[in-house]
Amino acid sequence: MKIKFGILILSMACLYSSSCDFSSNQSISAAESMDLTTATNQDTVKYKTNLRPIDTSISYIMGHFNPALDSNFIEIDISYADRKGMWIRKDTYEAFQKMYAAALKEGIKLQIRSATRNFEYQKGIWERKWTGQTPVNNGERLNKSTPDPVQRALKILRYSSMPGTSRHHWGTDIDFNSFNNDYFASGEGKKLYDWLNIHGPEYGFLQPYTPFDNERINGYQEEKWHWSFYPVSKPLTQAALNTMTDSDISGFLGSETAAEISVVQKYILGIHPKLLK
Repeated sequence: MKIKFGILILSMACLYSSSCDFSSNQSISAAESMDLTTATNQDTVKYKTNLRPIDTSISYIMGHFNPALDSNFIEIDISYADRKGMWIRKDTYEAFQKMYAAALKEGIKLQIRSATRNFEYQKGIWERKWTGQTPVNNGERLNKSTPDPVQRALKILRYSSMPGTSRHHWGTDIDFNSFNNDYFASGEGKKLYDWLNIHGPEYGFLQPYTPFDNERINGYQEEKWHWSFYPVSKPLTQAALNTMTDSDISGFLGSETAAEISVVQKYILGIHPKLLK
């Protein structure tokens, strides 16, 4: 893991130009161009991209919009995904397509399993687990097994975000190939994961949910499939840090537990602390 974080942190130091203003809590204008100079353990790679405007309002961060009606978003072509109807930011999609082509040249095929999920979509996932319609933990139905609301929310939070708190609201985060960490431990999955660790930062992609250690003690379990386009998700993370509170979390079953759990601090910001700098 020390090698992996060395790559990530070195990449972070080079990903952001002074043209990004993180102090605004409303929006960030599109940069005419951004040079993403990333050092890996092989070469120094320069990736040039055009960023779309970044809306850093609370409403956007919490996913209160329809990506199909947002001009900054585009529907993902089925050739890259496991189903139709998924959306992503255009700048994230451009970077992904370049990364996809590079991986394919080495016999690695990235398949998008999940991309943008707005508030209503995440609410459906959460409430189906909350009510027991969708079982968790190998068949456990939480409405029967866990009457205490805080404990029920914590069980869901092992892998699913509260509505309004998911990075998937932002159009920057993608799940690849499998939702099982074991898949990435051997064979084709390990080859894919190792490639992403080395080359993902060259295209602006980093893994936000790394293993727990003495520095990352909160948040979701490790998700080897989850990769984030940091030129855009970085200012959105900073906006969440500066402006969001647990009292903003509402509008779904179990939302009253957000404050007791400290969901903003422990889950939205529950990535490795070095990635918040």
